[in-house]
Amino acid sequence: MKIILTGVTGFVGRSLVPLLHQQSHELTLLVRSVPKAQRLFPPSSFPQLKAIAYEATESGPWQEQVNGQDAVINLAGEPISERWTEAYKTAIFDSRKLGTEKLVEAIAKAERRPQVMISGSAIGYYGTSETETFTERSPAGDDFLAEVCQAWENAAHPVESLGVRLVILRIGIVLGADGGALGKMLPPFKLFAGGPLGSGEQWFSWIDRRDLVALIDKALTDPSLRGTFNATAPNPVKMKEFCHTLGKVLARPSWLPVPDIALELLLGEAAKLVLEGQQVLPEAIAKTDFQFQAPDLETSLRQILAS
Repeated sequence: MKIILTGVTGFVGRSLVPLLHQQSHELTLLVRSVPKAQRLFPPSSFPQLKAIAYEATESGPWQEQVNGQDAVINLAGEPISERWTEAYKTAIFDSRKLGTEKLVEAIAKAERRPQVMISGSAIGYYGTSETETFTERSPAGDDFLAEVCQAWENAAHPVESLGVRLVILRIGIVLGADGGALGKMLPPFKLFAGGPLGSGEQWFSWIDRRDLVALIDKALTDPSLRGTFNATAPNPVKMKEFCHTLGKVLARPSWLPVPDIALELLLGEAAKLVLEGQQVLPEAIAKTDFQFQAPDLETSLRQILAS
């Protein structure tokens, strides 16, 4: 296939792009920094890949690249783990909403349109709760991240009227050793200073990065996948259980909690990402034939750390 991708020079893309390249797909990456993309994916190792500079929130010549593509994978967006100033909250919102709108605009202009668009979202769509369970049928929350996710998804829906199959993935906390939440938690645990973040009672709805990449891969070629899917493992855990399991796998203690105030001082409003949570179940995925490689947390952590 000919596939055009956004937002894949980071944590998820480091696994997704090599997998798609191994399958002999012809990849076009829309990136802010071509040199960064070429460092991550050297042309000598990725001969069927080209990187095109673009500004996600603006129309431009880059939109012509969408014409003739078989698929679009849209994962672009400013990181949400930074401190949220008002200006940065605007950047988080616009990078997702406007970035998706400009991709849809490019699809509408194309003489030959893609067959499928896979567009990111997040479990932040549901808001936070220590008691509720959320599935794809649950209503949206009313906080900032829920507002972002609703706008992000609404920006993608018009491609359906253009005859493009749309798959929206509400992605949970992605686990991998070289980045994301786990990457930040490993150093203190290895130094015998690990423990729960906040109360430990908040839900931690996670997915192994290999499963997320496999789900994206399946969505590319399986026409039965259409609509919205919670991209989370079927067994969410509470933060205290996550830290206990990580300590067990590392043979390290997990008793030293990180107080709320420390995270709030470090991250400001963004601290709610780890201090609050939500129990999210992949109900729609369970109705497909997709098989998780790591459906439970200990299996995931052992496989990640072994590799």
